[in-house]
Amino acid sequence: MESYRCLTLREDPALKDAAAQWFHEKWGVPKEAYLECMEEYLGEQTENGWYLCLDGEKIIAGLGVIENDFHDRKDLSPNVCAVYTEEAYRGQGIAGHLLNMVVDDMKAKGISPLYLVTDHTGFYERYGWEYLCMVQGDGEPDMTRMYIHR
Repeated sequence: MESYRCLTLREDPALKDAAAQWFHEKWGVPKEAYLECMEEYLGEQTENGWYLCLDGEKIIAGLGVIENDFHDRKDLSPNVCAVYTEEAYRGQGIAGHLLNMVVDDMKAKGISPLYLVTDHTGFYERYGWEYLCMVQGDGEPDMTRMYIHR
């Protein structure tokens, strides 16, 4: 981890376009949707931020915070979203570091709890996340797990 640089997008706004493209490639959500959220964050219209990990100039991991991560429980907000680590970098604690970073950053801003939708089990629990309930994904036939970090 010591050779990587983890930061918020506000710490290096010049990464905005590269970050939006990177998240788009990982999740298939339009780049413009990421850019819109990132611009609101950089313009201080919201504290829902974007967190990245770099190896040199290369984005190797990231996550964001948005109001709702495409589910029916609009009351459970804000949501950590788009958690991803490049395959070659997995197993080094990078995602865990970013998860702890976002929780600490948001708590420092008075924003807690945070919520997260995932179909993974056993991973997020290692970083203090607790299963909360099942939620219905927008346009999805199956229910998905919702986690909370208090």
